[in-house]
Amino acid sequence: MPIKPINMKKLGEHTSNTYEAVVVAARRARQINDENRLEFNTLLSTMIPTIEDEFEERGNPDQERISLEFEKREKSHLRALHELIEGKLKFRYRDKDEIFNQ
Repeated sequence: MPIKPINMKKLGEHTSNTYEAVVVAARRARQINDENRLEFNTLLSTMIPTIEDEFEERGNPDQERISLEFEKREKSHLRALHELIEGKLKFRYRDKDEIFNQ
């Protein structure tokens, strides 16, 4: 798998500094990961489980197909970084009042 470098100047165009960009991208990556996990579990819950023989271990081919599909998707951290670089990711700071009222 080739390594694709990220231009740090482009990353800093949409944020005030690199550290802010990393925090914003990390939070978005967690959101993407949670969305993917929810979608994956929803798809698995709709499947009919196969009857397993006690001497023979066979995987469910539909479950394996879905697992492979999710493995081929772009990783959540890379997707978040690309969203930030392309300007698709909007973020804001919480107000101090919001933080203290929680």
